[in-house]
Amino acid sequence: MASETPVWFITGCTTGFGRDLAEQVLARGWRCVITGRGKDRMADLAASAHERALVLELDVTNDAQIKAAVAAATDRFGGIDVLVNNAGYGYQSSAEEGDDAAIRTEYDVNVFGLFAVTRAVLPGMRQRKKGHIINMSSVAGLIGFPASAYYASSKHAVEGFSDSLASEVGPLGIKVSCVEPGPFRTDFAGRSLHQDRPKLADYAETAGARMATMSGYSGQQPGDPAKAAAAVIEIAERPEPPRHLVLGAFAYDTAVRVLKQRLAEIEAQRDIALGADFPK
Repeated sequence: MASETPVWFITGCTTGFGRDLAEQVLARGWRCVITGRGKDRMADLAASAHERALVLELDVTNDAQIKAAVAAATDRFGGIDVLVNNAGYGYQSSAEEGDDAAIRTEYDVNVFGLFAVTRAVLPGMRQRKKGHIINMSSVAGLIGFPASAYYASSKHAVEGFSDSLASEVGPLGIKVSCVEPGPFRTDFAGRSLHQDRPKLADYAETAGARMATMSGYSGQQPGDPAKAAAAVIEIAERPEPPRHLVLGAFAYDTAVRVLKQRLAEIEAQRDIALGADFPK
């Protein structure tokens, strides 16, 4: 960990993972910059830790708010040790019937907002030659599911960004991790998930069936958000944190199975792959 009393900067703290994580960070006696849309909805988090908590309004699609929040965090605490890019938005539809405005909104939050917050925090970490960037991805960042073409693609973008970022900032003492949860019992499905049910009958049994299942699944998911928050803290305390942290039995079992299948498929095409080069 960066210091005895590290400074965490967490986005999307009004509910869900972000809120649980902020609570646990403060409970450990650490300092925390608690950000999200709706400052009044987060004020109670700082009630018992006024000197260690800074609650800020932050829409990650607003560049001015991002710069102001990072500046306020630096002025108050001297720097940021752990950045958790948690703010996220879900959109489901069939790929063919995706709504352009909804897709762009999702990317503005999940991808471009995450990029912008990371860029704003990096100069301070780079100057101090230390820090840990934790990007809340999803098992959908490793695997595509019906109805999630656009959500999965946004999380795949986060994974690719994190891979390249890690290769650039690792030599500077900055760590990068992606957290890939499966279904957890947050209010994501009710609050931050927009669905456009398929109108085309051809997608009723794929995208349509999955959306119907998810709508009735809210509140029944097996994952415990408090345990997920504890897991994030655990990897942040490691001198060498993992690049990937898959959370929940569904995510773990599915990711292992699908990635093994993908590797086997790649290896099965070895001759074709190697044959695409110029002769040596």
